[in-house]
Amino acid sequence: MSSELGAHGKPFTLFNHVGMHMPNIVKLCILMKELKLPYECKYLDFTKNEQKESPHIDYNPNGRIPTLVDHTNNDFPVWESNAIMLYIMSRHDPENKSCFMGDTPEEKAQVMQWLFFQASGQGPYYGQAHWFIYLHPEEVPSAIERYQDEILRILGVLEGHLKDREWIVGDKPTLADFAFLPYNIFYAPRLLPEGITVEDRFPAVGAWQKRLLSMNSVADTINEREIEIKKYANTIPIFRGEKKRMEPVLPAIEATA
Repeated sequence: MSSELGAHGKPFTLFNHVGMHMPNIVKLCILMKELKLPYECKYLDFTKNEQKESPHIDYNPNGRIPTLVDHTNNDFPVWESNAIMLYIMSRHDPENKSCFMGDTPEEKAQVMQWLFFQASGQGPYYGQAHWFIYLHPEEVPSAIERYQDEILRILGVLEGHLKDREWIVGDKPTLADFAFLPYNIFYAPRLLPEGITVEDRFPAVGAWQKRLLSMNSVADTINEREIEIKKYANTIPIFRGEKKRMEPVLPAIEATA
């Protein structure tokens, strides 16, 4: 493993994608800003397959991002975004002073339940929809319809749950909120069937997004992401269909404000 990885002097190195904060990166940045944990992003160029090469592959045999290396714990590496969130809490907020794991054992179980649902449901379905709409070499209408339907289903689950509450678990933000937000604000506007918006079809979800977007940690992370997208715009692949590059998320966020 690279002994130079922590030369920046910050407690953490977070392996990231050149030019873009992917949704699974964003949730981690939000949490670390909330806990005031400084980190340094190491950007990998996927067009050069750097995610499958050293030093990243030395820390993450799966060769995907995100990967966190904790320099305060003998360069301990953790991968899979929700596992990273849980590690950060257990190692750097062991008494749960932030309450991001919930206030009670029951709420902790609920936070875990929603984290598992996000990892097994929201992330994969949004990711597959993005692939078939923008990146697959040929259009497959049945696949696009299937994954758009799943996105609508996931949003429907959130809508039903949030219609009489402000946060996914308890009376304050938790890891569950941080985990679900990025895919909704960055991907949903690009993936939903034409004419459907989160705000119109799922008003409780739209209101929940507004509450999260008002948090400084969320706003600061989004700003970092926009800067990186603009900095590396020429490295972002051109998509199939409209042949347009990934657009900054800012217009979609402004629409929810």
